[in-house]
Amino acid sequence: MSNTEKTSALLDCPVPFEHHPGQVDTYPPKDVALGGEDAMRVRRTLPNLRRSFVGAWCFIDHYGPEEGACMDVPPHPHTSLQTVSWLFSGEIEHRDSGGVHAMVRPGQVNLMTSGHGIAHSEVSTKSRAALHGVQLWVVLPEHSADLEREFQHFEPDVDAVAPGVRARTFIGRLGDAGSPVQTETPLLGSEVVLEPGATWETTVDGGFEHGVLVDSGVVDFDGVRLDNSVLGVRDAGLDHLRLHNPTDAPARIMLLGGTPFDEGIVMWWNFIGRSHDDITRLRQEWNEAPDDRFGRVSGYRGSVPRLRAPELPEVTLKRRFRRGRES
Repeated sequence: MSNTEKTSALLDCPVPFEHHPGQVDTYPPKDVALGGEDAMRVRRTLPNLRRSFVGAWCFIDHYGPEEGACMDVPPHPHTSLQTVSWLFSGEIEHRDSGGVHAMVRPGQVNLMTSGHGIAHSEVSTKSRAALHGVQLWVVLPEHSADLEREFQHFEPDVDAVAPGVRARTFIGRLGDAGSPVQTETPLLGSEVVLEPGATWETTVDGGFEHGVLVDSGVVDFDGVRLDNSVLGVRDAGLDHLRLHNPTDAPARIMLLGGTPFDEGIVMWWNFIGRSHDDITRLRQEWNEAPDDRFGRVSGYRGSVPRLRAPELPEVTLKRRFRRGRES
């Protein structure tokens, strides 16, 4: 999924707030339109003013369920990241400049590595099911920022991890379940469903930060109540976590984790770089000669051949870190 905002407002991140080991911080979503007035709207919890990453996860868009919603994102670029697409319902057609034409379907993960540069389009099909899912980005570390384009697909099994608790682990390892999907930093990605009243206490990697995004229902994450669409994040340091569904309806979450990502990056529009000059150069290359670096997407049939990068703000873009921006 692209960031289709035509202007990118700059917000100075505040001084990091006082933080305690084991504390679960909560991040409500920002409502964002993917395009014009009639565009599908998404709930964005990462990045935000107080936090840039959970592990190397650097972008979380949560959308649907929305009957009749149409996603039609023309070819657009990415650099220095991996996109991770996960659906609960609906269907999306993916095309990229690496020659991949694939479908995104519920319970199947599609991971696209942009590396040095890639372009892709995303179009929802005429499936009768409501469009409902998450779009995630993973930042690549500097030593892997210019990887070759790549596409990975995997359909994880549904594992009964505890009474009343089911999980599909699509990246990394959770308990006995693991994914073959390759990432450049240690990560965890799993869809977890808790039946009414279910409690799950599990061992996790103590070196990981962990995030819980509630898709439906209500969940207590280490005793902190998370309502629908809220992201709860806990820093590294504990080797276990506890999830509880206090209601009489099922709850579904996305459990994300990874080792702390301590590099500074500049993330603007659909680009990740390490400096303002990087972004200026990437924007110019995409707008003036996109095929040279990003390649061409074949088969897209929309009315707009590709998205153009918006104007840069008249300030120097600063790097963002796990919490806040450099001064």
